[in-house]
Amino acid sequence: MSTDVRDMEKGAVEAAVAAASELRGVVSGLSAALVWGWSVKHVPTIAEITVPANRNWHRKRHPGVKLRRLDLHPSDVDGLVTTRLRTVLDCARKLPFDEALCVADSALHSGLDPDELDRAAARTLGRGAANIRRIADLANGAADNAFESCLRAIAIKVPGLSVSPQVSIRVPTFLGRPDLVDEHLRIIIEADSFEFHGTRQALVADAQRYNRFVANGWLVLRFTWEDVMHHPELVYEVLVDVVTERTRAAG
Repeated sequence: MSTDVRDMEKGAVEAAVAAASELRGVVSGLSAALVWGWSVKHVPTIAEITVPANRNWHRKRHPGVKLRRLDLHPSDVDGLVTTRLRTVLDCARKLPFDEALCVADSALHSGLDPDELDRAAARTLGRGAANIRRIADLANGAADNAFESCLRAIAIKVPGLSVSPQVSIRVPTFLGRPDLVDEHLRIIIEADSFEFHGTRQALVADAQRYNRFVANGWLVLRFTWEDVMHHPELVYEVLVDVVTERTRAAG
């Protein structure tokens, strides 16, 4: 993660906490995910705050705030922020699939109990309940960051492709642990970040690792941040073509 992004996240967290304190509410939604330190696809530019349903509020006095009027149960609040579980449920209910998956993956990665999430999703009713159950079913704490989660969100939609994050590959010695792996089709999908692969030493290590994968029958695909975040339709098209070809070649 770049310094600029870290600074944006820090600023967004500080603004959200300040707004919640002033409005006597709690930070919620994507803003709450940032407060919990989770990896998100986009840093929100507007603080999401939940206040009691009967609270008066004047928009002009609080620019940059997205207010939600709702009486939260005390068990859904932790200080000035919604609890980890409530935050995941709120994001899963209303955010686009890839953004919600980022939040849920990161929550599990940071220690949220997956069984707790499954139980909460199963008893959820109302608008967006189906979205919550889908996210709870697909969330995986093995994902390292939002980049990987967004890439997996694209892969999930590809017919015939079934990927798992951070799978250790041994044949029989350890070859590596790629970002995404389809073990049946023997496809490896990597989220290539310049931040972690931008040195000569990293380039050499990556080349050696990818060559070992290919030599052992794996097809390696590498997608950049720009591919995944700005051109997901192109990533999807490549994955569809690769799955079609691998399936045909397998007879």
